[in-house]
Amino acid sequence: MGKVTGFLEYDRQEPKYQLAGDRIRHFREFTLPLDDKDVTRQAARCMDCGIPFCHGPTGCPVHNQIPDWNDLVFAGDWEEAARNLHSTNNFPEFTGRICPAPCEEACTLNLENVPVTIKTIEQTIADKAWDNGWIKPEVAGTVTGRRVAIIGSGPAGLAAAQQLARVGHAVHVFEREPKAGGLLRYGIPDFKMEKHHIDRRVVQMEAEGVVFHYGVNIGVNKDFAELEQEFDAVLMSGGAEAPRDPKLPGQELEGVHYAMPYLVQQNRRNGQEVVHDEPILAAGKHVVVIGGGDTASDCVGTAFRQGALSVTQLDIRPKPPMIEDKLAIWPYWPTKLRTSSSQAEGAEREFQAATLGLAGKKGRLTGVNCVRVDERRQPIAGAEFVLKADLVFLAIGFAGPVTAGLVDQSGVSVDKRGNVQADTEAYRTSRDKVFAAGDMRRGQSLVVWAIREGRQAARAIDEFLMGTSILPR
Repeated sequence: MGKVTGFLEYDRQEPKYQLAGDRIRHFREFTLPLDDKDVTRQAARCMDCGIPFCHGPTGCPVHNQIPDWNDLVFAGDWEEAARNLHSTNNFPEFTGRICPAPCEEACTLNLENVPVTIKTIEQTIADKAWDNGWIKPEVAGTVTGRRVAIIGSGPAGLAAAQQLARVGHAVHVFEREPKAGGLLRYGIPDFKMEKHHIDRRVVQMEAEGVVFHYGVNIGVNKDFAELEQEFDAVLMSGGAEAPRDPKLPGQELEGVHYAMPYLVQQNRRNGQEVVHDEPILAAGKHVVVIGGGDTASDCVGTAFRQGALSVTQLDIRPKPPMIEDKLAIWPYWPTKLRTSSSQAEGAEREFQAATLGLAGKKGRLTGVNCVRVDERRQPIAGAEFVLKADLVFLAIGFAGPVTAGLVDQSGVSVDKRGNVQADTEAYRTSRDKVFAAGDMRRGQSLVVWAIREGRQAARAIDEFLMGTSILPR
């Protein structure tokens, strides 16, 4: 709980960023971390609130024991804080950087709009654990002789692989790309999370016995049936990558792209990987991003770093309030105005703006035809307007997993949204010994939810193979 009177003595303090004019000149992380003294004071603000909603069902999906490690940080026992943190979260350096922190929204101090800086403390603990060599391979004491195949090395697949290896199973991860991480590596920009954080986890997991197979696309260059024959259990954790198609007039114009290919290209460049597709670059262009979520924001930040002349973001939703009605919403995730670091770098934001179509000349994009909408998202007569655009990114979410290849070949049942069908207890699909977790099962979601599902699926697989399990859910 930290210091009993800490929340009265210390103000909330957040890390600062490099100035926008400086940080858009590179793709590195730009957060300026707090020093240990300031972090300790922030941990001291954790109060004896009786019911810690921060790690309950409304707060942290992996149930981080937040008050416990806040108290340990306040007491100066960083190593024990790191052990406590890792007991519920395999990759806190990931979530400490890219999680939107529902725990902070659920914090009791958020009733006064000054929640504990939980995310900052989490990242600091994780980074300190790496810096001090406290994170080491945890090799299983016994070998079970059971083999598990994991398809996809995103956060769900990585979490499941690590948990299963630590109880003695032979774990093989099959990844389509040249490196592990899934959209952690290829979707999330480096300025939000540099990829060496993933690389050192892979080294740790390999030392724990996990075997990674890169360039293997199950259902495309390796049959799913082979996997079923070779392994005692199979976990499908391939993500939800099929983009939602708005079917806009003019979508075929040159200069119109889905968001993910654009982000993936830049991440490949940053990682010194070969980009085989036609380059998508924003330098010297007027860019419009259609969508109001995290992926749209990532496109904004990437476009500025590539030298875009202007970036405008279209959001069909009404502009939300600056501060939510606490007594009506807390401790649940509220709808309120949030400005990402990328948006703060100079983006124009248009709310209640729907896209009617894309305009062009000689097959080349020239503009976006828009209209203002009411709160029911219906067009307002006479409220049409046109935005000049040389480049448009469609960032309106994902429809579910790609069905061609793995899903079709496996024959597993899917729900009405196209996600692989499995419950959150057994995580088993309609096929014997085949399991599913992460976005492939639940649809597009947060990294922290994928880690939770990977951990829970690992326990379910261990119980399936051994009849019982010591792994936590």
